[in-house]
Amino acid sequence: MFADLSPADQAKYVAAKRAVELVEDGMKLGLGTGSTAAWMVRCLAQRVKAEGLRIQGVPTSTRTADLARELGLEVVTLDQAGHLDITIDGTDEFDSALNLIKGGGGALLQEKIVASASDRMIVIADFDKHVPQLGKFPLPVEVLGFGLASSRDHIARLLADHGLAGCDITTRKQGDAPFVTDEGNFILDLHLAQIPDAPALAIALNQVPGVVENGLFIDICDRVILGASDGRIEEHVRP
Repeated sequence: MFADLSPADQAKYVAAKRAVELVEDGMKLGLGTGSTAAWMVRCLAQRVKAEGLRIQGVPTSTRTADLARELGLEVVTLDQAGHLDITIDGTDEFDSALNLIKGGGGALLQEKIVASASDRMIVIADFDKHVPQLGKFPLPVEVLGFGLASSRDHIARLLADHGLAGCDITTRKQGDAPFVTDEGNFILDLHLAQIPDAPALAIALNQVPGVVENGLFIDICDRVILGASDGRIEEHVRP
């Protein structure tokens, strides 16, 4: 199967397979969202089937829940699980401190809640996701539909205060309509190019009325596993 995959999927598969090797019998797991996380769910299902592992998975989106159930994994809610051993998820960017930008798949709220409820968060990615400074990938901010224009104006002023004036703020679309999250909210994508102080911006964004959560994951990720199409693996651990 590996040889039949595209180079991008080969890299995702390699990282996912390594992460799933860290799963032990009896664990409760957070199951991430996105194309890389989907490979993790597939690899996990293979281990469960081959080894008879007893695990429970808490998905971070309806897409992940549907895939996990289709592959025969036991799916529970976070309230049912109560506590998670590991969350395995992808990322859109990460820096040397293992701070992340997530939310390209539109599931940042559930992803952050699930990751924060876990003893460890393991991120799987390809080598291109490692950046010297966060911000090249647009930063997603989940907002209420009520007062959307007001929230956008507040965010624009906040960005100016953080030395990021003039950055584009776009409402994420799905076709011609706004993209709607699993919680019924909208997403504003902040095209920043760079984020000089990601921890400070993460705190400030969540003070804006109408903002539900932002895609900066600060001091949450414990390990990043990078995969390459040639089978190479590299791991980064938070200091």
